[in-house]
Amino acid sequence: MLPEFAVSEKFSVCVTKEHLIFSAAHFITFNGDICERIHGHNYRVSCEVHGDLDENSYVYDFIALRDALKEITTRLDHHVILPTEHAAIRVNPDEKEVLVQFEDRRWIFPAEDCVLLPIANTTAELLARWIGHELIAALRPHKSPLPKRLKIGVDENEGQWAYCEMET
Repeated sequence: MLPEFAVSEKFSVCVTKEHLIFSAAHFITFNGDICERIHGHNYRVSCEVHGDLDENSYVYDFIALRDALKEITTRLDHHVILPTEHAAIRVNPDEKEVLVQFEDRRWIFPAEDCVLLPIANTTAELLARWIGHELIAALRPHKSPLPKRLKIGVDENEGQWAYCEMET
């Protein structure tokens, strides 16, 4: 039996698995006019959710979190990730190809090799935010209520993590 004095308790669970990874190519721009060369990372994803305990004494079902994150990372795996909301990068897809332009640089990719994301830049921070929104959408149909807060981590280079925290 627990002691009978007042304490404040908060619960969370974290999922980070060896298979929650995706390999993808990208480039980012910074300082207004600098555009990196296309390069790739073996990204790792983690998810921490905070909330009240349910009738099973769960914050959220580990399996549901794991499976939803795996589906999201699988969609990104082995693709070129391109931002569609960048002010200076023009992404023009058609049924076969995606033409990408930044100032006088141009790239043409097979459409099937690309994932177009509604973000301003393909930084780890914005990838974490996009993954978080996709995770929330994936969890909505489940019978469990959404966690109160979640924190998505994206590691782009073995120890270089970016995080996005969201309240639901």
